[in-house]
Amino acid sequence: MTRYLMKRILMLIPLMVGITLITFSVVHLAPGEPVEMQMAMNPKVGKEARERLRKFYGLDKPLAEQYVTWVGKLARLDLGRSFSSDNRPVRDKIAERLPITLALNIIALVMEFGLAIPIGILAATHRDTWLDKGITVFVFVGFAVPTFWLALLLMYLFGVKLNWLPISGLHTLGSDSYGLLRYVGDMAKHLCMPIMVASFGSLAGLSRYMRSSMLNVIGQDYITTARAKGLSERVVIYKHALRNALLPLITQAGLAIPGLIGGSVIFETIYAIPGMGQLFYQAVMARDYPVVMGIVIIGALLTLIGNLVADVCYALADPRIREGRGVQ
Repeated sequence: MTRYLMKRILMLIPLMVGITLITFSVVHLAPGEPVEMQMAMNPKVGKEARERLRKFYGLDKPLAEQYVTWVGKLARLDLGRSFSSDNRPVRDKIAERLPITLALNIIALVMEFGLAIPIGILAATHRDTWLDKGITVFVFVGFAVPTFWLALLLMYLFGVKLNWLPISGLHTLGSDSYGLLRYVGDMAKHLCMPIMVASFGSLAGLSRYMRSSMLNVIGQDYITTARAKGLSERVVIYKHALRNALLPLITQAGLAIPGLIGGSVIFETIYAIPGMGQLFYQAVMARDYPVVMGIVIIGALLTLIGNLVADVCYALADPRIREGRGVQ
């Protein structure tokens, strides 16, 4: 197991190098520079001032040299300083926003799997019935509906039309004076729509994946033997079949992390949630290279760690994986 773990960890190094190299190149080759974005509203700024600002940011150097300099800082855990007017360290700006995004994504992930597993089991145990067909329609709708459209639709329906839920932010103005229960309830109301948006698309896919996995397990010989012994259908499904049907979902847990982090950019921007996704959107619009790269690194690291944890869990659950024999 130790050898397998070390092999997986060593594979993360070239992956991180490739991610940083590609992202750094794409970000810097995109149209527009931080200097142009900052000087656009001031036509009196001359060419000399622009060049001084480019030199201050290090943008006058060749791209390869900029990358080497940035990697050198990253090796010292220095993500640089923001190009925005506050000139704050990128690490501090991300540290303020990361807990909010992580909390939202963890809640969404728990909600996805908590709902997808029973929905998938229901669809598998009621195969080709109206229930199964209804769940299939739900899955296709979940795949087809764009996240931003769903976010705006929920905002209009629950926030504007019905006035049940707040449409932006994390707290109501003046909520600091509330008692603890009222404060938590206020936050929960603000997070309802963002969590629904974050969970909906992945929930549809995971429930379908769970259905396929359960159908595959139900068709195995040992399930037929368990039924032949006279065990109740509930015991057969939830004690014998479910355990093995959940194994493929371990991998899906790791693969769900990139989608959640990417989706944060959409719903945090729409619902004005001060998380890492909103910060990323603002940084891209302002061409704030250090902040963009810092967030990409954090997101890539969380994704790779999530995939590593999923691989390790799968190896612990199935000895064939860690012994390198694969699944037959």
